[in-house]
Amino acid sequence: MQLLTTELKNNVLSSMAEVIDAQRNNILTANQKDLDSFQRDDQALYDRLVVDDRKIDDMIRAIRTVQDQEDPVGRLLSSKALDSGLRIENRTAPFGTILIIYESRPDVTIEAAVLAFKANNKILLKGGKEAVNTNRVLVACWHEALTRQGLGNDWIQLFTLDRQGTQNFLRKPSQPVDLIVPRGGEHLIAFVKEHAQCAVLVSGRGNNFAYVAADADWEQAIRVIINAKTGKISACNALDKVLFDQRIPDLNEKFKSLEAMLHDHGVQIFASDTLLPWLDAATPIPDESIWYTEFLALKICMGLVSGMEEAVSMINRYSGGHSSAILTQDVPQARLFMEQVDSAAVYHNASTRFTDGGQMGVGAELAISTDKLHHRGPLGLEQLVTNKYYVYGNGHIRT
Repeated sequence: MQLLTTELKNNVLSSMAEVIDAQRNNILTANQKDLDSFQRDDQALYDRLVVDDRKIDDMIRAIRTVQDQEDPVGRLLSSKALDSGLRIENRTAPFGTILIIYESRPDVTIEAAVLAFKANNKILLKGGKEAVNTNRVLVACWHEALTRQGLGNDWIQLFTLDRQGTQNFLRKPSQPVDLIVPRGGEHLIAFVKEHAQCAVLVSGRGNNFAYVAADADWEQAIRVIINAKTGKISACNALDKVLFDQRIPDLNEKFKSLEAMLHDHGVQIFASDTLLPWLDAATPIPDESIWYTEFLALKICMGLVSGMEEAVSMINRYSGGHSSAILTQDVPQARLFMEQVDSAAVYHNASTRFTDGGQMGVGAELAISTDKLHHRGPLGLEQLVTNKYYVYGNGHIRT
């Protein structure tokens, strides 16, 4: 594929920031059409759909941030001269064409595409039908920015296929696709993995856990739990499950205070049988499946464990491998927990809400990967390239 200069790519991004700002009213009008058509039976999905002036400012900020970042293409990873006289370099290279399939969030049309474009990839965007009007206007902005710099619209394309059309494309693409990134719930990810004919980089479910150790600072633990649960329920880094060490002193009194605070925030509590006697309005856990469930809602599930070993076992069994936290004053115990828990991000005395490219210093992100191949965690600009070996010889042959 054509390798664009850093200057040209940055000029496109600069134009894109200007175009979005100029088209602000059209973007808001299109988004209102999508909001008016949306049946608000899924609050998390609705929250992701909303675009306002602040969201547009965030889009522009994300573009400027990526524009200022170092070009990830062609970076030298290693270089060596062999005894044979061959000189071998390993350099970063674009994937080629990246298909991004996502639900609701129109800001992905900007933040994901800007990263993939700066990494010299062509981008195919398959947004959800609920955001079709907003996405059309945003992709039109992309096309205007590309045209200003003399580039074709094929660098960034919007697909408005229905489910069957998407399935047909995944099974038999009408153009080359090198990588697919599904951003959404478990059903979307399973659908893409079932039908895709190329590599799929999974942006997995959340279902994040926290373990409160016996020596945890209780006031600190409450602040972390409330923030991680209620800060943004539609985020994949929101907290869903909390495991409490049964040796925590004065459990009865402490659970009463936690229950009251969760109730004040409108959070429904599911609790294991061992916890129910200490809670006034908790719902019994109906069956084991709830431990696997990512809520994306004002719900939380709580249970008692005998210690860190049981907590780690439960987290590794039920969580989505996204983010897990331990609340303890014991630093060696925290380190052991962080080593043993199989999650993309592990926390000591901090909210899981920090699993975010901007919060982790990565900058704008394409997704949070829960895969273990290629990259795990926030997918920023540096992670949207692959590598290529350059081998230099002088008539070398292998004998």
